[in-house]
Amino acid sequence: MATDLSKQLAPVLADLGYELWHLEPGADGQSDLLRVYIDAENGIDVDDCEKASREIDATLTVAGYNYALEVSSPGVERPLVTGLHFQRFIGERARVRCFSPVGGQRRFCGWIRSVDDGRLGIAEADETVEIDLSNIAKAYLDPEVWPDGSTH
Repeated sequence: MATDLSKQLAPVLADLGYELWHLEPGADGQSDLLRVYIDAENGIDVDDCEKASREIDATLTVAGYNYALEVSSPGVERPLVTGLHFQRFIGERARVRCFSPVGGQRRFCGWIRSVDDGRLGIAEADETVEIDLSNIAKAYLDPEVWPDGSTH
């Protein structure tokens, strides 16, 4: 269902100048809640979320969906869901949780080094671990926050 919603909402948001970053149907265990993350080159503010929310709500109503809707920016610790998301943030730090162990562990925190042929390369300490994208249960950016409040 999320794929169908993505196909319907992505062009609507693109027409408004936004990128559909991620959908979470049934967010927080609530089957009637749809969380929509949007992004834009210059970032997202409250006005952007309100504008997108009106258009998304109208699109969902016409399509026959009945969701409580939350629209927001993916934020600094944004979820990484697709290969393109990982590709966009090569060189950044991320946290990854796997469905099945890789090298005896399921959780990784390291630097995104590569995304090739459906595999993520993430560097932890002195070693780069290769993880199949299909084995990733959850991943998000984990930026370092510096004393001045900036992220690196």
